[in-house]
Amino acid sequence: MKLLQNMKLALGGLLVAGLAACGGGGGGSADSGTLRLALTDAPACGYDAVNVTIEKVRVHQSSSASDADGGWSEVVLNPARRVNLLDLQNGVLEELGETPLPAGKYTQLRLVLAGNTGANPLANSVVLTSDKSELALKTPSGQQSGLKTNINIDIAANQLADFVLDFDACKSVVLAGGSGQYLLKPVVTVIPNYVSGVAGFVDAAIVANGYTNVSLQQAGLVIKATTPDSTGKFLLRPVAPGSYTLVMTAPGRTTAVVTNVAVVADTVTTVNASGTPLNPPVSGSGTVTGTAPVDTLVRVLQPLTNGTTVEVAGRFVDGITGSYTYPLVVNAPLVAPYVTLPGALVFAPDAAVAGKYTLSASLNGAVKTMVLATLTSGATITTPITFP
Repeated sequence: MKLLQNMKLALGGLLVAGLAACGGGGGGSADSGTLRLALTDAPACGYDAVNVTIEKVRVHQSSSASDADGGWSEVVLNPARRVNLLDLQNGVLEELGETPLPAGKYTQLRLVLAGNTGANPLANSVVLTSDKSELALKTPSGQQSGLKTNINIDIAANQLADFVLDFDACKSVVLAGGSGQYLLKPVVTVIPNYVSGVAGFVDAAIVANGYTNVSLQQAGLVIKATTPDSTGKFLLRPVAPGSYTLVMTAPGRTTAVVTNVAVVADTVTTVNASGTPLNPPVSGSGTVTGTAPVDTLVRVLQPLTNGTTVEVAGRFVDGITGSYTYPLVVNAPLVAPYVTLPGALVFAPDAAVAGKYTLSASLNGAVKTMVLATLTSGATITTPITFP
C-alpha cells in the first residue's frame, strides 16, 4: 500500500483526504479487486460512550455521483451495527466488512448511519462522564444519503485494499448551546491498515482522570491519538512509516513531547518501558475562551523552539452559541528526543515557550491563525474569531 496523502476528513465538510492503495491478497476476477474496511477511534473528551449505528459504507468512482445514480458499491452491515467508538482505542479495530470492486480509482465515500427514531431513539447517542446520562446524538440533515467525503483509492486487479476509518470522537461531538442537545459532525481520518505504530506507557495515576491524551503528530496535525488504558499502556496504530512527534496532554499536567519518533514498516515502536512511564509534573493553568461562527474548528497549537509545532487541544465550537473554552497549562512543555530502548527519554523544559499558544480556526476551507499573549496561571485570554 502507498499512502499519497493522509489528512483529516470532516465528513460534514471540513477537510478531504487523498489516499491510494495497492498490494495484499483478495479474490475476484482478473479485472476486480477487494476493498476491506474497519473502524477505529481517537479519544473523546467528557463522554463515557459515543455510540453510532452503522448501516453501510458506499463507494463510487465519481466524486459527483448522487445517491440515486448507478455504479455504487457497498459494504452493508445487516443488521445495522451499533458501535461505541470509545471501545475502539489503543489499536482496537471494528471490522466492517469487505466488497469486491471493479479495478479503478474510487473518489467518493458515504458512511450511512441509522437515524434516531421513535422505535430506536438512541441509535446514535452519547453517555456523559459527568452524570452518566445517555442522550441522543443528532446526525446532520440529509443523513439518509450518507455522510459524504471525497477520497482517492486505487483498487488494483486481484489485490486487497485494506483501509481504516478513524473517528475523532472529541472533535466529532458538538454541544448545542444550553439546549442539552449533542450534534454529530464526524471528523475521520482514512488510512491504510498499517501494522506499524507506536506503544508506550503513561503513569496510571494520570490516566485515572479520563482526559489524558497521547497523539502522534506531523507539522502540528494529529495523525493518530488515543487514551491510555487503566494501566497506563497506550498503542497508536495503524500509523504509516515515518517520523512523528509524540505529544501527551492531561488536565493540570505539564505537556510532554517526544520528537523524531521513528516508525518503521510492519513494526511497533516502543518509546518507553512500563517502569519509566510518562509522568510530567503538575502545572498551573489559565483559560483561553471566545466565540467563533458556528461550525468553526478551533485548535490550540504550541510552537517549540526547535521549530516543531504541536496541537494541545481542538474541537468544534458550540453548535448554537459558537463559544469555545480551553483550560491550558502554563508550565514550559517538557521535550525529549526519541531514543531506542533500552535508552531512556531525557526531558528538558522548553522555557522560551512557557504559556505561549496560537489559535488556528478553520471554517469552510478558510483558516485563520492568531498568536495569543503569554498565558499565566489563573488568567483568562478572550479571543473572538471572525472570518471576513
